[in-house]
Amino acid sequence: MPIKIDGPSIIEAAGTRPKRIEEYIGQVNSGTGAVSVARMISPPGWREPGQRPAFDEYTVVLNGRLRVESEDGTLDIRAGEAVITHAGGWVRYSTPEPEGAEYIAVCLPAFTSETVHRDDEVA
Repeated sequence: MPIKIDGPSIIEAAGTRPKRIEEYIGQVNSGTGAVSVARMISPPGWREPGQRPAFDEYTVVLNGRLRVESEDGTLDIRAGEAVITHAGGWVRYSTPEPEGAEYIAVCLPAFTSETVHRDDEVA
């Protein structure tokens, strides 16, 4: 039977300024471990710590620009574009433009605070 999700759970975000994470599907909102689907609203100047997550992340930018730094360089992903980051690779996200960014992030398996492995966490 299909499961209706009435709305998202708001997840606390890491970073230099508050970013709104609206998790629709995932560990917190639906108890789903296989995948997480969240809408992100990042203010201008937001930047999170680097991370080496244990999940693949598929991101589609709806508005603004998302900067994605990796060990291979920096990508600027604009509205209508997408980016894939792979488990085990180092990555850092930010929104450097004045309008910030709005985007959808899908993580496989689901995002958890235990599997994101941020740079500021003790190994």
